[in-house]
Amino acid sequence: MNNKETGKIGENIACKFFKNKKYLILARNHREKFNEIDIIARHQDGTLVFCEVKTIHGFCDFNSGFTPEDNLGRIKYRRMVRASNVFLSKYPNLVFEDRGWRIDLVAITLIDENRCILKHYKNITF
Repeated sequence: MNNKETGKIGENIACKFFKNKKYLILARNHREKFNEIDIIARHQDGTLVFCEVKTIHGFCDFNSGFTPEDNLGRIKYRRMVRASNVFLSKYPNLVFEDRGWRIDLVAITLIDENRCILKHYKNITF
C-alpha cells in the first residue's frame, strides 16, 4: 500500500470518527493555494474545525517509536493556518462569532485491516 492509499484510508477513518461524534462534515480534501485541508467539519457546538489527518502503518513503525504525530511539522502547520484563513475569507458566513474556529489533528496508526489506534488532538498550535 502506498502513501496516497494509506492517507485515503486514514481520512475515511477520521470522517467516520467525526460522524460518530456528531460532527457535520462540510468538505474533504479542500484545496487552497498553499495547501490542502483534509477535513472541514462543524462540531456540534458550532465551532468550525479544520482537520489534518496523519496516518501510518503500525507494523512498520511500532519498533521505531515513530508516530503519525511526527509527520506534522511547523511548516505544514503554518500552511494549514494560511489555507484556513484563505477559506475563511471566502466563506466568512461559516464561522459563528460566538464559536470561532480551530485546527485539529487526527493521528491514526493502522494495525491491520480491522484495527487502528486513533488520537484526536483539538485546537493544536506550534
